[in-house]
Parts: sequence; C-alpha cells; structure tokens
Amino acid sequence: MKPCLFILLLSSILLAQSRVPEIAYDSVPDFLKLPQDMYFGEVAGVAVNSKGHVFVFSRGNTTGPAYGAAAAQLLEFDRSGRYLREIGKRLYAWSYAHAVRVDRNDNIWAIDKGSDMIVEFNPQGRVVMLFGRKKEASDENDGPWTHLNPPRPAVNGQFRQPTDVTWDPQGDIFISDGYINSRVAKYDKNGEWVKQWGTPGRNPGEFNTPHSIAADAQGNIYVADRGNARIQVFDPDGTFLREIRIDVPAPENAQPWMGNRPGPATTGTMQPGAPWAICITPGPHQYLYSADAFPGRIYKLSLDGKVLGMLGRSGRQPKQFGWIHELACPSENELYVAELLNWRVQKLILHP
Repeated sequence: MKPCLFILLLSSILLAQSRVPEIAYDSVPDFLKLPQDMYFGEVAGVAVNSKGHVFVFSRGNTTGPAYGAAAAQLLEFDRSGRYLREIGKRLYAWSYAHAVRVDRNDNIWAIDKGSDMIVEFNPQGRVVMLFGRKKEASDENDGPWTHLNPPRPAVNGQFRQPTDVTWDPQGDIFISDGYINSRVAKYDKNGEWVKQWGTPGRNPGEFNTPHSIAADAQGNIYVADRGNARIQVFDPDGTFLREIRIDVPAPENAQPWMGNRPGPATTGTMQPGAPWAICITPGPHQYLYSADAFPGRIYKLSLDGKVLGMLGRSGRQPKQFGWIHELACPSENELYVAELLNWRVQKLILHP
C-alpha cells in the first residue's frame, strides 16, 4: 500500500471513530435501597440473575486495612432495588472484592482478588465449588504476592490476584488471572482443570492485566486486556481470533475523577478506551459494552469491534462515573454500573 493511501485510510478510520454518536440515557435515582445501618464501600462488582435480582460485591464490611480485614461483602437486592440478604457473611474466602457474575443456572460467582479465590454459590447462597486457595497466616514469611519481573511461573489451579469469570455455552469455566499471572484459566463444567493460555506481554495472546472477561453465544471469549488498552477475542480453546481497540479521543475539556489529566502519550490503564469492564448482552443480536476510567465513558460495540455509540463521563453526579469496575447488561438498553470511587451502583436506561 502506498504511504499516502495508508495515511488517507487511517485518517478516515480516526474520523469515523471521532464521530461516534452519543447515546441518550437516564440513571434511575436511588435504585438500590440499603438498610439504615449498612453502607457500600468501593463497589467492585455487580451482576443480575434471571429474576432481575441484583448482586453487589462491595469492599464494605471492613474493620481495618484491606490486608488486615475482610473488605468484601456480597449483597442481594430484588428487581425493584429492595434489599434481600447478605450472602457468605464471614466467609473464609473474603478478603478484597473484585467481581461478581451469575451463570445461566443463577449460581452466583464471587471473585476475590485478596484471597486469590473464586467461589460459586448456588441460588440459595450455599458454597458449591471453590477455585484457588488463599495464603495462610501460618506460612513462613507470608504476605501479598510480589510483582517480580519476570513473574514466577503460573501454577495450574493456583491464582494470583484473579479478576473475573465467564462460561461458554457448554458450561466450561474461564477465569481471568489477573494482575500477576496474566493468563486465562479454563476448567470444564465440573471444575476439572483443562488448560491455560496467555503470559505477560503485548503480543497477540499476551496480557497486561486481563481485568474483565465475557463470552458470546458462540463461545468466543472476550478478554479486557486493560494494561494493553485492548479487548482480545479467542475461541474456546484459546486460539487468538482478533483484537478490538476503542480509538475515540477524549474531549478537550475532559477531566479525570482524580489526578492529572492523562496526556496524548498516555498508554495503558488510563488511556481513553482502555477496557476496565466488559459485558455482552443476551441474544438473539448481541452487543458488547466496555467502560474506561478516563474520560469515564461506556462504549456500545458490535461483536466485531465497531463502536456504535457512547455515553457518560467522569464525575460524582448521577449519570457520571468514578472508575467503572464492572458492568452488567441483562438487555441491550439496561445497564448496571459498579463504581469504585463513588461507592455506588447506577441502573441506566438507554434511549438509543
């Protein structure tokens, strides 16, 4: 391809992305109703089951620093936002909440970054399966996992700061693992280890903090490779298919929730479009939603990666966001947004 033609093509792509339409939307006021003496901490996760019940995984219920007390609390609300119960109170795995998902059988899965564990609960709230094992206080010189460079080799069945979980149509289990191992771990539906793929890096099939994970109706696995500012797509066996990059410039007046405004040379986690959270809507026609931290937007995409629309910005008011950490999208125009910095969940109704 001639250089001038390549530049013209690239310019056309960037121009098209910069003209992504804004999606009109509303935030349902005071949707979740907590008991008088209960509060959210940093809301790390949100999920919705087949009955419309909302599950919130919050870094609440703590009595001290996250490394010394359980900064994890799993709460259930009905479809109207009425508080129902706490699940797993005083659970051995609770340490530092990261994500919650609900599978097609309404089992509830909690991913705890601090204990390095993934816990499956049945709809009644009882533990069904466990993945990973937390470090024991009795172990000599025990403490948080260290970020060595290069990292220690990953171990089958052992997780180091896992982040999320999803399932293919056969019920096979895929865990994004995470801040240190930078891989995807696959189990079958019965919890038997199958394989892993991914190592730290920037190339296809490599990761820099796989932070969120989702599957489409064909069983393709979408991994939010946050540190590399891309979403990678694989088949269920881990074969790389393609990558998706959201290249929509931040508005000139955009400001982050905290800290200095990222500059034009910013890469990785705070780059516009870097995926912190992803979700895929149910069929028959599926859409991919992705959220970034700066400028604090949610993007609606087709599964092949075309940006169809966007909404929101950083801030503290309704319809603004403070580090979206997880998304739930039970339908194309209904989203639930878990925010770390604003300590809340917003229910959004989209009007595309």
